[in-house]
Amino acid sequence: MHPRSETSSVALSTYADLVDKVRLEGAYRTREEAEDAIRVVLSGLGRQLTGRERLDLAARLPLEAALRLTSHTLDPEPSTGLGFVKDIAARTGTTPGIARWDTGSVLTVVAALAGPDLVTRILTRLPAGWALLFGRAELAPAA
Repeated sequence: MHPRSETSSVALSTYADLVDKVRLEGAYRTREEAEDAIRVVLSGLGRQLTGRERLDLAARLPLEAALRLTSHTLDPEPSTGLGFVKDIAARTGTTPGIARWDTGSVLTVVAALAGPDLVTRILTRLPAGWALLFGRAELAPAA
C-alpha cells in the first residue's frame, strides 16, 4: 500500500516544501531520494505534456520544478502510463516497481498542486494508464 494521504489542491511555496511533501508521500529515507524522484518524473512528464496543460502545470509548481518540467523537448509520440513507467525504469536503471513507486509519489503531490480540474485536462491529453499514476481511478469510456 502506498503511504499517500488524500490531498486536495495545496500550495507549496518553495522547492524545499515540494521535496519534503514527496519525501513524506513516498516514504523516502532522505531528501536526496525524493529529489531524484522529482527530477526524473518531472523531466519525463515534461516530455509527454504539450500546450496549455504544460504551461498551466508549470505555473503551479515551485520554480525549480517548473523548469524541470519545461526544459525537455517533447517525445514525438506520448507514452501510455505503463510505457512511461518502463521508460523511467530504463532511464534510471531501476525496476518497473521502483519506477512506479517514484512516479506515483511525485505525481500524487503534483496532482494536489494542480487541482482536480487541471489534472482532468492533463489526463484527457495523455494516453491510457496515466490516471493511476496521478492517484485517480482509471475509468473506461462508456460503450
